[in-house]
Amino acid sequence: MIHESVKMYGDTRIGKNPIILENVVIGYPTTAILRRKGTMPHAPGPCPIVTIGDNALIRSNTIIYCEVEIGNNFMSGHNVLIRENTKIGDNVLVGTNTVIEGYTTIGNNVNIQSNVYIPMHTFIEDFVFIGPNAVMTNDKYPLRRNYELKGPVIRKGATIGANATILPGIEIGEGAFVAAGSVVTKDVPAWKLALGSPTRIKEMPDHLKVMNRIL
Repeated sequence: MIHESVKMYGDTRIGKNPIILENVVIGYPTTAILRRKGTMPHAPGPCPIVTIGDNALIRSNTIIYCEVEIGNNFMSGHNVLIRENTKIGDNVLVGTNTVIEGYTTIGNNVNIQSNVYIPMHTFIEDFVFIGPNAVMTNDKYPLRRNYELKGPVIRKGATIGANATILPGIEIGEGAFVAAGSVVTKDVPAWKLALGSPTRIKEMPDHLKVMNRIL
């Protein structure tokens, strides 16, 4: 089922059994495309391919830019924004009001809750959980110095608690746990617990030494 109000630009390819609800936009053109001579937002000309796998459930007012690849069983909340050059695996949930700024890779079986901010050049592996209002960053010196933007790397099975902030270029190790409200200023080793502002690294309690469950 694809609602009649859905707008698709360019070469959009949707898999089997989609549910795409009101006012969703897929294949939205990048700035470069919009600035081409004679193009307009309502008629931007050819856009790069967007692919979305089988069984997608995309809720109202979600915007997915061009040059995005999404696997099977994708689910979005309302008002999600996914920018260009993003690759998303299978069985991924992206919660309401979440922003993925593009040039980002997200693995399989990833759960991203509401109001999460993911900047450009972020890498997220499989079985990661990101709690609501978590913020990742990619610029060490905003408007102060030239710096190659580099988002965090979140390894397989890591958990990021609600309202956590992760600074640019930080690596969260496999199975690591970042407590709610933490400000992560240094790498977190695999299967360690990070908590506080700035974070302190502690041993993981035995009962948390398990891989995140599939959605």
